[in-house]
Amino acid sequence: MTPNTAHETNRKVPRRSRFGCRNCKLRKLKCDERRPNCRKCCSFGISCNFMLNVPDLQPIVMDTNTPMTRKETSPQPAISSSIWTYDRFTCYELNTRCQDFLSRYLERSLVTPYDPNMVHVNRRLLRLAFSYPCLMHASLAVAYTYDRYLNNPQDKHRSLSECYHWSQGTKIFNKQLREPIEAKDRDPIWGTAAALAILSFSSPDAKTSEESWPLCASKEADLAWLRMSKGKNSLWIIVNPIREDSIFNIMTEAFAKMFSPLPEMGIDGIPTYLVTLCHLVNSSTAGNNPYFCATHALSRLLDIPDTEVSTGNTQIFTMSIHTAFEELLHKKDPVALLLLYLWYRKAGRCIWWIGLRARVEGPSICSYLQLYHKDNSEIQAVLAGDDSVGFETR
Repeated sequence: MTPNTAHETNRKVPRRSRFGCRNCKLRKLKCDERRPNCRKCCSFGISCNFMLNVPDLQPIVMDTNTPMTRKETSPQPAISSSIWTYDRFTCYELNTRCQDFLSRYLERSLVTPYDPNMVHVNRRLLRLAFSYPCLMHASLAVAYTYDRYLNNPQDKHRSLSECYHWSQGTKIFNKQLREPIEAKDRDPIWGTAAALAILSFSSPDAKTSEESWPLCASKEADLAWLRMSKGKNSLWIIVNPIREDSIFNIMTEAFAKMFSPLPEMGIDGIPTYLVTLCHLVNSSTAGNNPYFCATHALSRLLDIPDTEVSTGNTQIFTMSIHTAFEELLHKKDPVALLLLYLWYRKAGRCIWWIGLRARVEGPSICSYLQLYHKDNSEIQAVLAGDDSVGFETR
């Protein structure tokens, strides 16, 4: 072996960067990851392709930053099938399975399948997700959760993919919120917050009703989904998803249902058995009866046929859970628990992500009331009229 050969054999091959541009990966070079154009691409005279809309190895016109116009040629196979999402905080290369989920689930509506407005919103959100990794990770986590719901309805265990994308989405989203929110950030922020709220609700820690709240011992994490929902709603003023230039503006009618006002006084529209259980009278208000808002919201939902229930209809109840009623839930007040149980029974068979929690917590609430409040004949009468279809998973 000659000295030159030995020198070439021992020479170290430079390691490629983990988050480099596609051009550097194709050329087997270590990218310096400088945005928007890395040094390797600049020196080679090609457009750096961190961005998905920039072709691989695209030449740059001399003395300009404008890519050359390609002549009309016959289609050529793509050099690389890499798909990336990235922003100033991080970047992530989507593997084959993630790409499959993009086309299978994220191009349609996951919140309420086959809703044309949600399909429209979801497809526009998907385009934004390539520039906002927090939105991409959160959306993929919801897609994996929905896939488990469809294909493994009895599996209550979150997959590793669900957990990974959920944690990554949360981490990057927290970084995003610590930065100034620009106009272009508002829709991705609202979309990410909505996805994380769905994940928080649809992923109870317990796998069986015996391990679930309220049967299990009280802990700080109880009703964490409610805090997440309130956190999402606190962003409303900042992002204003119904502004004219928002992609969510098409959902104005659904938001109107969600925020539709409840009566200020009285018992009109409330079933007699709930009037009795909640000690409501004609002079009852939110100020003098902690069950007032929740009961009115639940009664409004119960009047809607299952086939017409939307996410907006179901959220009227969760948004009516104010401080006094929330405290009753934490204390495991039997009437408050029964109202939540009836909401689970109705909403859980209409909205898939509500059903994932309802199938665990619904039976747990029922067992708790039968075990610890068996002497309350009014509550037991309501439970006796129940049927198991309220907590079917599909």
